[in-house]
Amino acid sequence: MKTTWTLAKRELNAAFDSPTAYVVLIAFLLIVGWFFSNTLFLSNVASLRTVFDLAPLIFMFFVPAVTMATFAEERRAGTLELLLTMPVRDRHVILGKLMAVTMLLWSAIGLTVIYALTLAVLGDPDSGAVAGGYFGLMLLALSYGAIGIFASSLTRNQIVAFILGFAIIFTLFMMDKVTEFLPGSLAGILEYLSIDYHYRNLLRGVIDSRDVLYYLSVTLFAGLLTAYNLARRPE
Repeated sequence: MKTTWTLAKRELNAAFDSPTAYVVLIAFLLIVGWFFSNTLFLSNVASLRTVFDLAPLIFMFFVPAVTMATFAEERRAGTLELLLTMPVRDRHVILGKLMAVTMLLWSAIGLTVIYALTLAVLGDPDSGAVAGGYFGLMLLALSYGAIGIFASSLTRNQIVAFILGFAIIFTLFMMDKVTEFLPGSLAGILEYLSIDYHYRNLLRGVIDSRDVLYYLSVTLFAGLLTAYNLARRPE
């Protein structure tokens, strides 16, 4: 665990030494804040629903942008081979990068708590739905991050990594949107595989272990694919 935390701190320091982390945090808060303000002051609706509806779509673009350099840039610069020859296991490297990405995304989510506090003062929001929404966002960020890191491990080109990460996330997001055109059994499978379907369940304020297990499974599966891809590297 100490090795993983050391690698995570290395990744976080690299992110905050460049404009990446600041651009992500500021852009996320500005976009979400603008829609929240419109809902609150123009529509006169005291709800975080707009924030929770919009955040997955924003993350669909932001997470691949944050993760595209995790392995792709290391490959391009030739530092990945050096890192993996150090006395650390591949899983420590993957977990360290995932931890750093997740902490950055969770920081962005945490900064939106000011919106929830504003609603608590001005209105009477559904605390269960708010808690479920934030919990869902945290799980969503974890899964998106793992997928983005996997995409980055496939190439040494950051733009390609971004496109691959976005494509995988978008596919998982859209799976439950086409179920009405499919037979019942296949529709049920695609609905369960949809990342947005489980997120919508959590937005109701009810924490179901099946939804939590889904996000943890996606994260684990993406991590295993990343580990397999790194294990195939030339000796």
